[in-house]
Amino acid sequence: MNIKTAIFDMDGTLVDSLMMWNVLWSSFGEKYCNNPDFRPSSEDDKKVRTHTLKDAMYLIHKNYQMGNSGDELLQYANELIIDFYKNKVELKQGVKEFLGWLKSQDVKMCVVSATAPDLIHMALNHCEITSYFSKIFSCTEIGKGKEFPDAFLIACEYFNSRPEETWVFEDSCVAIETANKIGMSTVGIYDQYNFDQERMKQIATKYIADGETLQKLIF
Repeated sequence: MNIKTAIFDMDGTLVDSLMMWNVLWSSFGEKYCNNPDFRPSSEDDKKVRTHTLKDAMYLIHKNYQMGNSGDELLQYANELIIDFYKNKVELKQGVKEFLGWLKSQDVKMCVVSATAPDLIHMALNHCEITSYFSKIFSCTEIGKGKEFPDAFLIACEYFNSRPEETWVFEDSCVAIETANKIGMSTVGIYDQYNFDQERMKQIATKYIADGETLQKLIF
């Protein structure tokens, strides 16, 4: 791996958190439509996982007429999510060992996530991996999701790293496609709650399959 800088997604990549969306949908369904089995359409479910939380809640309010406003859904979602990230979220297997290996190789590391900055810090602190990262970038602050290259390019600029020596670690096929387009190498990571695994396997530079961990990349 010709790697100077490593850009990590958080949810589904570093931490095992994407099941949180199912918890969220059940809570929404129970609260707003007396249906704990509520799930949005597969298309909308796919969209919200790469959107900022605010944009996701506005979409759900608009498409499913839940609550009085997107802001109301956002407030309720934040209450549920804060408790999850602060007290319950867990690392995915092999992550801490891989971060330690990258650190031993003097690789600069950062997090680029669609999650809000305070929640990112809560999760990293709870999982005791904050010290590995020089910088946290949130799409909520940048103003664009990972369907756009802005967040990845800002991270490169921060580290004075060229795209060709930067690796992006992601469980989102959308983000993998974006990073590929700007010349970055990519590691696609299987997560049972995410979409387009076959497509990701085809387009990622390297792929971490079901049952494998990032330790596969240590040499």
